[in-house]
Amino acid sequence: MNTCSLSLCLRVLVVASACGLLNPTTVASSGSMVAQEPRLANAKLQTRSAAAGLEREFRSLLAAGQEPAWVGYSVPKIPGEHQMCCSSGCCGGCRLEGGKSDSSTQVPGSVRLEGGRQLLVLYRIEQGRVDKIRSFSEECELDAGGLAFHWLTGVGPEESIAWLRSFATALEKEGRRLSDSAVTAIAFHNGPAADRTLEQFMAAGQPESLRERAAFWLGNARGRRGYEILRQALDRDPSDRVREKIVFALSQSKEPEALTSMIETARNDKSSRVRGQALFWLGQRAGKRAAEAITEAIEMDPETEVKKKAVFALSQLPRDEGIPMLIQVARTNRNPAVRRQAIFWLGQSKDARALAFFEEILTR
Repeated sequence: MNTCSLSLCLRVLVVASACGLLNPTTVASSGSMVAQEPRLANAKLQTRSAAAGLEREFRSLLAAGQEPAWVGYSVPKIPGEHQMCCSSGCCGGCRLEGGKSDSSTQVPGSVRLEGGRQLLVLYRIEQGRVDKIRSFSEECELDAGGLAFHWLTGVGPEESIAWLRSFATALEKEGRRLSDSAVTAIAFHNGPAADRTLEQFMAAGQPESLRERAAFWLGNARGRRGYEILRQALDRDPSDRVREKIVFALSQSKEPEALTSMIETARNDKSSRVRGQALFWLGQRAGKRAAEAITEAIEMDPETEVKKKAVFALSQLPRDEGIPMLIQVARTNRNPAVRRQAIFWLGQSKDARALAFFEEILTR
C-alpha cells in the first residue's frame, strides 16, 4: 500500500469513528498490543502503557494518589454468548459509581457490538488499595461517575490472571468480596491459563469458599476442561459441602457426561447429603436416565432422608414423567415415610391424575 492510500484509509477510519459508524474497539487487530478502549461516559480517560508489567504499573497508580479512580484493561474472552452487563440486553449502561445500573446511560456515537471477544477487567482504587473488581463484556456502556479512568494497554491474559489471583486467594474476611469478583473475572479469560488457575483453586488445601466459587464457574463457563476438573474434584474433595456445590456446577455444564457423573454421585457418594443434592438436581433434568436414577434411589438408598429427597426430585420432573411415578411410589413403596412424602407432593401438584388417585384411596 502506498503512502497516499494509507493516508486515505486512515482518514476514512477517523471520519467513520467520529460519526459513530465505527467503534474504536473494532479497529485493533486480535494480534495487536493496542488495548481496546471501553465504551465510556462521564469519565476522565487516561491511556497508559503497561508494557513494563501489569503489577508494576498498577502499584505505581496505587502509590500515586489517594483519590478514587478506576483502572482497567481488556483481554480475550472465552467464546460464546457471555454478555456481562448491568441491563439485560446490554443496550443500556452500567453505573460504576453510586447506584444501580441505569439503562438510560448512553455513550455518544456508540453502536452495539454482537458477539464481543474482549473482556474488560476493571478495578476501583482509593487510598492506595483496590476496593472493587468488576468485569464486563466489551459491548457494555459504562458510566464512571466523573472519576479518573486509567486505561492500560499491552496487558496479556496470563499476567492479568496472575494479578487477579493475588486477590482471589486473599484470606482476610474483608477480602472475600474481592476474591469472588477475581475468580469470576478469571473464569471469563480465554485460554488454558484460566483452566489451570481454577483447577489450582479446587485443590483440597484451598479454602472451601474458594473451591465452591471455582467449581461454579468451571461448570458454567469452562466447557469440556471445566467438566474434567469437576469430575476429578468430585472423587477427591473431602468436604461434603464442596461436593454439593460441585454437583450443582455439573448440573449447569453442557457436557453430556455431566449427567452420568450426577447419577453416579446419587448412587455412590458416601454422604447422604451429597446424594440427596445430586437427586435434587437430577429432578431439574428431564429424561429417562434422570428419572431412572431417582426411582432407583427411592428403592435402593439405605437412608430414608435420601429416599424422601428422591421423592421430591420426582415432583420436579415434567408432569407427564413425575406424576405417574409419584402415584406408583404412593401405592407400592414399603416405607411409610416415603409413601407419605409421595402423597404430599401429589397433593401439591393439583394434577387431575393425583386427584383421581386420592379419590380412589379415600373411597375404598
